[in-house]
Amino acid sequence: MMKLPELHFGDSTAQIPIVQGGMGVGISLSGLASAVANQGGVGVIAAAMIGMGEPDVGKNPTEANIRALREEIRKAKEIMTQGLLGVNIMVALTNFADLVKTSIREGADVIFSGAGLPLDLPKYLKEDLTDELRAKVRTKLVPIVSSGRAAAVLCKKWLAKYDYLPDGFVVEGPKAGGHLGFKPEELDDPNFALEKILPEVVEAVKPFEAESGRRIPVIAAGGIYTGADIAKYLELGASGVQMGTRFVATHECDANIAFKEAFIAAHKEDVTVIKSPVGMPGRAILNEFIQAVREGRKKPFKCPFHCVKTCDVANAPYCISQALVSAKRGLLKHGFAFCGENVWRVDKIVSVKELIDGLKKEFDEFWEQKKAQLVAK
Repeated sequence: MMKLPELHFGDSTAQIPIVQGGMGVGISLSGLASAVANQGGVGVIAAAMIGMGEPDVGKNPTEANIRALREEIRKAKEIMTQGLLGVNIMVALTNFADLVKTSIREGADVIFSGAGLPLDLPKYLKEDLTDELRAKVRTKLVPIVSSGRAAAVLCKKWLAKYDYLPDGFVVEGPKAGGHLGFKPEELDDPNFALEKILPEVVEAVKPFEAESGRRIPVIAAGGIYTGADIAKYLELGASGVQMGTRFVATHECDANIAFKEAFIAAHKEDVTVIKSPVGMPGRAILNEFIQAVREGRKKPFKCPFHCVKTCDVANAPYCISQALVSAKRGLLKHGFAFCGENVWRVDKIVSVKELIDGLKKEFDEFWEQKKAQLVAK
């Protein structure tokens, strides 16, 4: 019988192989991240427009975001007793470098980075750091990819330019929530299913593991809901899983109660894929705001933030950051909730401890049943 294993990023260890997905804007901050870490997992703060609550965010978004990220990392670390603390930083953010440097200086255990290939991420482990701080840095770098090819490209580029290999990979499938690294027509194509692309990433990193003599853990993400799902992806070669949607419906999640209740109220037919102003498809819960946008009713706005490089401000029907922060505050008439494919299965709000205990129980039950089936044969 398999036991729920530890998750190792080099010399950093989480007691359970569960990564809480980074959810912006403001859905996963220090409250949720520290609660997940304290259950032995990897809690993750989302850096995207993290400074939306700062009074000067409109006039000085760069400083506001740096200040807020610094504060959230410190708050989380103050109340953590175990586990690891991660920060999710999208490559597409205009202040990507500042947020990465802040995370490293504040001692984040892991930086997760997607929404583009983080080709130069390793340079920040040395850039603008004192010799003393550079010697203390233990931050691990974990790119988020959606193909074995992308994983191999990053390994080759990082080795050639920085003599550094990724400390792990998250491979995110098309059932994930929020912005997706796939074309709309690929979302339902079996060739891009997580079950297909996960083994490809695992195989892609094997030569680099062999050459370096160390493991590069691959984390499965996108649509993972139960303990049985965790067992399934570990069998397919994953070292752990990333889960986002399940952690929204927890008491410790940093979103407003109305945001969480939108998850509980969602039906299967409410799950939709939108065309985001940042140029990617995104999975969300259909509501009046999304319907109004689809009907051509634009939401006029000025853009003081310039937060995402790929955002087409001139033609965007609304500000994605303003819509997401409104939703986080429970003002869903002025925004919408990103979600995973399985959001309709969420039926109550629980504590992080209850959720993880339930996942552990389901994981054990899966292996008990499998053992019983083998004995019966």
